[in-house]
Amino acid sequence: MRNRIFAVLALAVIAGGGLAYATFNAINAQPVKTVNAPTQPVVVAAADLALGTELKKEDLTVVNFPVGTAPEGGFKSPAEIIGRGLIVSMVKNEPVLAAKLASKEAGAGLPPVIPEGMRAVSVRVNEVIGVAGYVLPGTRVDVLATASPTSQQQDTTAKLILSNVQVLTAGTRMEQDQEKGKPMQVTVVTLLVYPEQSERLALASSEAKIQLALRNPLDQGAPETPGIKPAALLGMSRPSKPVRAESTSAKAGRKAPGPVTQEVVVAPAPTVEMIRGDKRSAEVIK
Repeated sequence: MRNRIFAVLALAVIAGGGLAYATFNAINAQPVKTVNAPTQPVVVAAADLALGTELKKEDLTVVNFPVGTAPEGGFKSPAEIIGRGLIVSMVKNEPVLAAKLASKEAGAGLPPVIPEGMRAVSVRVNEVIGVAGYVLPGTRVDVLATASPTSQQQDTTAKLILSNVQVLTAGTRMEQDQEKGKPMQVTVVTLLVYPEQSERLALASSEAKIQLALRNPLDQGAPETPGIKPAALLGMSRPSKPVRAESTSAKAGRKAPGPVTQEVVVAPAPTVEMIRGDKRSAEVIK
């Protein structure tokens, strides 16, 4: 009885294996059906391209996009855009669009990048002034100037003269080191400013020491500061008192609760922390 059971199981395994093998061969013997979806050519960047690059044949390549998925403003042939300049930086395989290119008459390089009504001004900086090499194209900075209007040391003042200024170029290159991925050494920084700002920057470059302060690109504020002198910096005198006017007039259609008031914000007196043994105390400098 047991031998019959084993014989039935063996026949079932053999029959199942043979059927599976025959099915596998039958499926593989069927011809593969391919569906060719319609495509359209789109010109893309063949490598990472820096802002201001004059496009050449080797900078471009063509990729086929399915019809209906190609970005608007693209080009079908590299011949259409060879010789035009980029007004933004691009990465490899990024589609080249009309909005990223300067006009045919503008040429290449830095001039097409400058918006109408603005100017590009270059200033000499060292590694410290250039925020240790992290001032790169596209970043935004504040410009501080330190000078004495009377040539007297005690009148030396540090003042924020420009806020939220865009960096166009840094050094002799307009991009980071692609091999090491680190910021390149900064020797000259070109800033995008308005004409009146260019005057302030030119005067500061020749008559004062300038310092760049790197800022968050999402921070669009433009703070107004009174500046600081050595005496206030060292706590020997009180810094300037900023005055903030606060209007309490009611909005249109409402009754005004009272006259306009003015709030004066007084800066705290300078203090020095004294440590005597295990005790600490704050002494006010008078």
